[in-house]
Amino acid sequence: MTGTPALRIDAITIFPDYLEPMRHALLGKAIEQEILAVGVHDLRDWATGGHKAVDDSPLGGGPGMVMKPDVWGPALDDIHAGRAGFDLDTAAAHRNDKARHDDVAEVVARPYTLPADVREGEDPEAPLLLVPTPAGKPFTQADAQAWSRENHIVFACGRYEGIDQRVFEDAAQRYRVREVSIGDYVLIGGEVAVLVIVEAVTRLIPGVLGNTESHEDDSFSDGLLEGPSYTKPRVWRGIEAPPVLTSGDHAKVEQWRREQSLKRTREVRPELIDAATLTEEDRFMLDARDVVTELDVLGWKPGAEKNMRRALKKAGYRVAQISTKERGTDVCFGPSMLETEYERREGHPSPDPLVKLRVYGRTALSLTEATQAVVAALPKGADWYGSTVVQP
Repeated sequence: MTGTPALRIDAITIFPDYLEPMRHALLGKAIEQEILAVGVHDLRDWATGGHKAVDDSPLGGGPGMVMKPDVWGPALDDIHAGRAGFDLDTAAAHRNDKARHDDVAEVVARPYTLPADVREGEDPEAPLLLVPTPAGKPFTQADAQAWSRENHIVFACGRYEGIDQRVFEDAAQRYRVREVSIGDYVLIGGEVAVLVIVEAVTRLIPGVLGNTESHEDDSFSDGLLEGPSYTKPRVWRGIEAPPVLTSGDHAKVEQWRREQSLKRTREVRPELIDAATLTEEDRFMLDARDVVTELDVLGWKPGAEKNMRRALKKAGYRVAQISTKERGTDVCFGPSMLETEYERREGHPSPDPLVKLRVYGRTALSLTEATQAVVAALPKGADWYGSTVVQP
């Protein structure tokens, strides 16, 4: 194949071999398929003098060394002008004789529709210059999605105490400059961060992954973490995979996965929950728990279960099971508190038997509110006594 790759990456570094991993796995395959092109440039090609120094002591004093603007400036100039550098090829030939998921399912790989990362006053056709630095803006999945639509990204791999800031002020005339951090920690240099960002971005380019849905359901794609994953066997070392995953009910599987995603995010990254746009159903999944309401009821009517289910659903109490059992007439049992109170109030025994009502379900209501919801759904005039507890 010959053609223009979807994305051209140029990386400037003093350790070109550090970026060799981009030749492997899916990145290597993307290079092989001409979806991705990677050029690596040795910064020392622009250094002068016998030692090819690329750094000097910081102005104003202090520890460490700062990378020199008179080396970085010409490097960025030449790459903007089209310097190719050393183009990476794939580390090994990949099999391309097996139909991929999207081919079989006749799914057209689709790019993200986020707007381009262009700020006011910037040339939208200018290359994107990414500078990995702990002082940069945190790199996010949204950045990866937006940058997956770029045509040309240039990486400046800093070392030591960083690169002279004037390099980026000057580069802003020809590039869209972004200083970016992959986390709140410090690395020896920018090369590892480049590998992280390139992999996160490239896998989102249409055609790189064989299954488009595999990255559309990723952690952070909707602002949440992805839930746990399972494969065969169903039971491994005595640990069973969640039965819902082998139920064959796709709707229940999707509901379970959404619930697990919400709960994992709340547990691990609660700030993401606060920032996410959640539906009423999402809120229910987060806050609901399994409960059982147990009531002694005097005045239960045959057929009341159907109306109770309807009323509880409307109240936010999702019923899994309702059971009723009449109290026996065993002589070992005396009149209950409800029966005694009814006879005192009405002057005669109740014509209705005492029924033990159990409602099993799931709700985000408080335990008191759950009890009140069940009581409100009882037949009119029924007497009751009982409460709601969380199921173990």
